[in-house]
Amino acid sequence: MSDQENKPQEEQEQHPYYDEKAEEKYEKEDEKVEEKHHQDPLSSLVWALILIWAGLVFLASNLGWLDQIPVQQFAIEGFTLTRLSTWSVIFLGAGVLVFIEALVRTFVPAYRSSTGGNFFLAAIFLGIGLGGIFGWNIVWPFILIAMGLSALASALIRQRK
Repeated sequence: MSDQENKPQEEQEQHPYYDEKAEEKYEKEDEKVEEKHHQDPLSSLVWALILIWAGLVFLASNLGWLDQIPVQQFAIEGFTLTRLSTWSVIFLGAGVLVFIEALVRTFVPAYRSSTGGNFFLAAIFLGIGLGGIFGWNIVWPFILIAMGLSALASALIRQRK
């Protein structure tokens, strides 16, 4: 009755909440999450496209191509096109790409996952992009409408399942 008999009891006293079955369950869940990330390249693809888009926009800006886009021809009452800045175009493109990713995740079963965060990020990116182009007084109502519609669609899709 020396060290070996006391050792399991000592381990239990040090870790009173240790449960081997729970640990195995958590390891299996971690493996599933890790496996899903390896099988789902959609998010990596979208972020790579965002970086490519940003590089193309910076290149167009540095070559003076963005300045050549006519912005004064837009004349609808209540809308004023302030200017087409580099960052506005980058955020606008990033918002469109993240929005497309969220749509794919919503409607394609192979890539289905939670999309609330993607729709929210898309709304933020689109809002920043459009806010720099049209002004915030016009963009904020559209952002709120879009976020409400995405929440409604998400609820209806969840209800259908």
